[in-house]
Amino acid sequence: MSSKQSVIVGLSGGVDSSVAAHLLLQQGFAVRGMFMQNWQDDDDDEYCSIKQDSMDAMAVADLLGIDIDLVNFAAEYKERVFSYFLKEYSAGRTPNPDILCNSEIKFKCFLDDALRQGADLIATGHYAKKRIQDGIHFLCKADDDNKDQTYFLHRLSQAQLSKSLFPLGNLKKPQVREIATQLKLPTAQKKDSTGICFIGERPFREFLQKYLPTNKGDMKTPEGKVVGEHCGLSFYTIGQRKGLNIGGAGEAWFVAAKDMAKNELIVVQGHNHPLLLSGSLNMTDLSWTLPEKPPAGRYTAKTRYRMQDAACELVYLSDYQAQLIFDEPQWAVTAGQSAVLYDGNVCLGGGVIM
Repeated sequence: MSSKQSVIVGLSGGVDSSVAAHLLLQQGFAVRGMFMQNWQDDDDDEYCSIKQDSMDAMAVADLLGIDIDLVNFAAEYKERVFSYFLKEYSAGRTPNPDILCNSEIKFKCFLDDALRQGADLIATGHYAKKRIQDGIHFLCKADDDNKDQTYFLHRLSQAQLSKSLFPLGNLKKPQVREIATQLKLPTAQKKDSTGICFIGERPFREFLQKYLPTNKGDMKTPEGKVVGEHCGLSFYTIGQRKGLNIGGAGEAWFVAAKDMAKNELIVVQGHNHPLLLSGSLNMTDLSWTLPEKPPAGRYTAKTRYRMQDAACELVYLSDYQAQLIFDEPQWAVTAGQSAVLYDGNVCLGGGVIM
């Protein structure tokens, strides 16, 4: 009987998870792969890459000499992630499905399935690191600042982190591609997916319109001047510039607010218009990565992926809500998105912006 620790790797058919599996084999783990299909409403259309991704994942497993299972969590995805996604958009907010997808599917359904099969751990191709100190699992930023994905992982609990590995945490993306090229992996030059988690890269407004009603209304300036028509408040997000189709001279137009009661989209001219800047935010549905919630005080935070960490003060409003007060105003803070808190390189968790 093998004394090796067994790991099931979520093989997505991309280069990152392919290299993660190879690295774990090198480290002496007993490795198997699992490919998750979590979307099947229109998986035969031109935007869905499920078939190609599953074939790539199987080709990688074959080349690495590991077994792979194909599992379907489409029902769970629809119930736990997609229904929330639609409900939030209907309410005029802009959710981040990738965050819920990680906490509910990749690190819940996948993790539970792997543990049922007798695996000790799971691993993914996320760019993140984990540090264990005094039995506590700290979620830390990856070495590649450009690719760090702790923002998307901030809802993971100690129980989930304790069973998870992130083999790419100390590598830069070009190094990952180089390893894949040396191994002649079929995914070595495959471009990164940037679509909605598990749904793929498709025209977003067109996709949403399959599920949400269009309810046209006025686009107005804060002073009340009508400058255009929107096709439904659900299809716009704060800070959006493209697709407004407002003519005329002057600076670019941006979405600044939504008046749900009047069905009006408030738009402003200029990237740094005061209505696009927020000195503070309130957040709810708090979730922390460490056993104890962080004490009120000074931290940094991100209000969207790929932004610079912003210095702020954390103030608790209740057990369920908190406020972040920023040293410098933040651009296009958006209800429904997540505010994620950091103490140096450690991701502490966060909440949903109200």
